[in-house]
Amino acid sequence: MLENLDELPFIAQAAVSVVVFALALLITRVIILRTFLRIVRSTEAEWDDMLYRPVSNRLYILVSVGVIQYILSFADLGESVMEQETQIFSAIYILLGASFLSVSVQHLMPVIKDKFFSKSNVTVKGSNSLIIFSLRALLWFIGIFFALEELEVNLSGVLASLAVFSIILGFALQQTLGNILNSFLLAVDSPFEVGDRIEVDGIEGTVASVGILSTKVLTREEKLVVIPNNTLISTTIMNHARGGGDGTAGRISVILDIGVDYNESNDHVKQVMLEVANECPFTLETPSPHVLLMELGDFAKIFRMFVWVDDYSDEWIARDWLLERTDERFKEEHISIPYPTQTLYRTQVPELSENEVRKKAFRQRIAKVHMAKLDEKMRQERADAKEELDALQERLKDPGLEKSERQELESDVRELEKILSMFDMDFD
Repeated sequence: MLENLDELPFIAQAAVSVVVFALALLITRVIILRTFLRIVRSTEAEWDDMLYRPVSNRLYILVSVGVIQYILSFADLGESVMEQETQIFSAIYILLGASFLSVSVQHLMPVIKDKFFSKSNVTVKGSNSLIIFSLRALLWFIGIFFALEELEVNLSGVLASLAVFSIILGFALQQTLGNILNSFLLAVDSPFEVGDRIEVDGIEGTVASVGILSTKVLTREEKLVVIPNNTLISTTIMNHARGGGDGTAGRISVILDIGVDYNESNDHVKQVMLEVANECPFTLETPSPHVLLMELGDFAKIFRMFVWVDDYSDEWIARDWLLERTDERFKEEHISIPYPTQTLYRTQVPELSENEVRKKAFRQRIAKVHMAKLDEKMRQERADAKEELDALQERLKDPGLEKSERQELESDVRELEKILSMFDMDFD
């Protein structure tokens, strides 16, 4: 009947066209789209639910355009008109294809990005929308370009103008484009996360957000500092939240320097400071606290206390607790903290009683024995760690190791190397 459509009267041709058009839409709706809908409902993903409606609408348009072109092929419109008609419909198909790809990118790109990017990476605020907009614009540009090519529209002049305009725009927006590019470099390299405390060019604060053009840092004084992404890429960033052995936000070391009088026993001072460090509710047992004699100053011996805090946000509370408790214990143990002064005494400086002197000497002897035991224990732990490190390094030489096993061994080696470096620091 369709082959003889041109021989039928106009009313019959119109009726057949309407029937064909309705039949095509019915097949699209009942067979194709219902099957697609059943598949969509059977999955737990959300992206296919959002994609169903726009794809359905475009599929209706595609079927309608295809049926119209098929029906018009039976009309005797002349060779030149038919050629133009073919070009127009080809351009429409190209634009519909660009539309399909564009809406697919809109809903699939966030899913792809979540799948291939680690959750611990920096989340650049606004990056998803910018990437989606750029890709959709590129798809539409390609679609319009080929559609106009089908219509034999000369685009050489337009492309030349766009090239010149792009060069001018690139020079004008050099800093802005650099910030946008560097925001994606930050997302890939992930030197910090939102919520980490960082220090950049003397500015220290918590990362509030990472945007397309800048990163916002909230200082302790509740001041919001806006740092261009170009600056972050070209300068050194100190991340105070990545000091833990596993390289993730959390653990941080707290270092205190305290000076004591030259008449005080080194072992006695170390024992008291270690007891204070171990009593602190904020410090970790592993790595264990350490106290080292760091400097022989002009008027005091400087001891340095190393402790580790589980949450870097507790650093200042732990520091306050340690200083306050150290001051109290030094008073109890009669350990003096000197300071440079010039004082004229008209009376004799009060001295410790014989009983207090004997007690202090006894505590100093006990501290010396205690510290000798600690030093011996530390040397034994260092030897055990060195032996374990050598064994792991020997296992890493095996070429038959699985990738996961090799990564686990390398992680253990790094941890042991850190432990040995702390031991070496203590012995130095």
